[in-house]
Amino acid sequence: MTGKTHVIGGIAACMAVSQVTDHEPVLLLAAGVFGALLPDICHGGSKLGRKVPALSRLINGVFGHRTFTHSLLFLLLIRAAFSFVHWPAEISEGILVGIGSHLILDAATKNGIKLFYPINLTVRFPVTVRTGGSAESGILAVLVVCIVYFGRGIIQL
Repeated sequence: MTGKTHVIGGIAACMAVSQVTDHEPVLLLAAGVFGALLPDICHGGSKLGRKVPALSRLINGVFGHRTFTHSLLFLLLIRAAFSFVHWPAEISEGILVGIGSHLILDAATKNGIKLFYPINLTVRFPVTVRTGGSAESGILAVLVVCIVYFGRGIIQL
């Protein structure tokens, strides 16, 4: 999936989570956007990869793309790291939800993800889409509808 789909996916997932928690939505959403982009740090052309190219090259050189940073191991290590920081729960939860949305969206692509890294098993949905294709645009549209639906009680115009 493209960066914009991951951003919108992270927002949609965090908007859904905000419906069942009492978290501050702005913090949750901001952290969710970051989390939704974080797994692609292993790709130099990604939004975060372009911001920190040296780190991106290092991670890609050690692990490759869509392996470690697209795995449950990565998600669990990030969660464990949060036990050492003291910031609002919205930030930790938003980042984790964003990462989760990223993994789900990339599992919907033809290349899939190495969800159980270091086990070399590619996980993908039975029906997949091509990154940047018209089906991804359809997914993006559905995610925007989800944002509107879940945001109706949060955003007061």
